[in-house]
Amino acid sequence: MRILKKFLKIFGWISLILFVGLYIAFYMFSSPKSDEKVLQEFENSVVKPIISQEKFRDFEYRKLSIITDSTKPTLVFVHGTIGSCLNFKNYMQDSILISKVNMIAYDRVGYNYEDKNHVQESIVFEAELLTDLTKNLNKENTILVGYSYGGPIVLAAKKVYKKIVLLAPAVYSKVEPMPWMLNFYKWKITRWMIPRIWKEASKEKISHKADLQNFEQNWKSNPSEVLSIHGNKDWIVPYENSLFLEKQFPQNRFKLVTIKNAGHDLVWTNFDSIKQELLKVIHE
Repeated sequence: MRILKKFLKIFGWISLILFVGLYIAFYMFSSPKSDEKVLQEFENSVVKPIISQEKFRDFEYRKLSIITDSTKPTLVFVHGTIGSCLNFKNYMQDSILISKVNMIAYDRVGYNYEDKNHVQESIVFEAELLTDLTKNLNKENTILVGYSYGGPIVLAAKKVYKKIVLLAPAVYSKVEPMPWMLNFYKWKITRWMIPRIWKEASKEKISHKADLQNFEQNWKSNPSEVLSIHGNKDWIVPYENSLFLEKQFPQNRFKLVTIKNAGHDLVWTNFDSIKQELLKVIHE
């Protein structure tokens, strides 16, 4: 019995140390990075991005820009929940893409470094911010790229753009999964454990399903041509989202590219495939 108690005590301490270590690593990995650390991510890039603080209404947000030639097309990347401008760093570092296009990515409100604002839990707000961000761009030469929650944001932007590219878009409420882990945010007894950025993501995730219902039956009203790229093994934002869109749009305005066996991390794991699809859109 004494040996068992000693074993359980040692096991308990080891478990606690591992939990604290994992929590610290999780917190550090998911926390938004400072401007200095963002630029460090581009140390080996042929072109360094410019960081600027932009304003929309009473909010400030961080924008990352690579503008080499104003006559080139511009890719504007919109991240999901949880996310940041760095979700697209592989694209913004790629020498071929840099030679073909300008690129912009930004941190949505609530996801900025040391952001004092909360997520707005509103596709309307996000689309209006995006429209404001692109107001000085030539829309006919601008390609919006929305990943995950960024998908409905770019679809809700009603200007005519060169193209809208969706990466695993979360656009259909009926197939929107609600992960069990959200309970850690819902339960007051465990909410304190969650890093601030994940609290913001949890709020946005919980409200997203209801917010989608204001848009999902009328996505086809978007006037731009749409390309959706989706993995058929995505359980975070199911493939059915893109099939739902395919049924709404006429064939001449919508194309679905299926990446077999890809999950929701396709932005990183299937970079080469997505890059090739972007290059096709750029040259259209």
